[in-house]
Amino acid sequence: MDPDETLDHYIEIGAVEMSGIDESGEFIFRITEKAREIAPELWEAHQEHVDDVLLDLFEKGLLKVSYNEDLEAEIELTPEGKTIAKEYGLIEFEE
Repeated sequence: MDPDETLDHYIEIGAVEMSGIDESGEFIFRITEKAREIAPELWEAHQEHVDDVLLDLFEKGLLKVSYNEDLEAEIELTPEGKTIAKEYGLIEFEE
């Protein structure tokens, strides 16, 4: 399958949905929670991407991790970190 057919397939089965349009007019898609079960290969690739970007932001000092009283991780991004995370699709665009 070519990339357009693959995207169409994931949209058709509900693993991906359109979430908006960016400033340049490009469509923005997001991977749904449903993808975890119906498209595990897509979910795994997405998780690897998120992990790689977060680690990169952390190593550059653009992300801070702290833990609350329940030992749940809380992530704080610098303004530059937010911009980069948005470019990588980790933060939904602001309307």
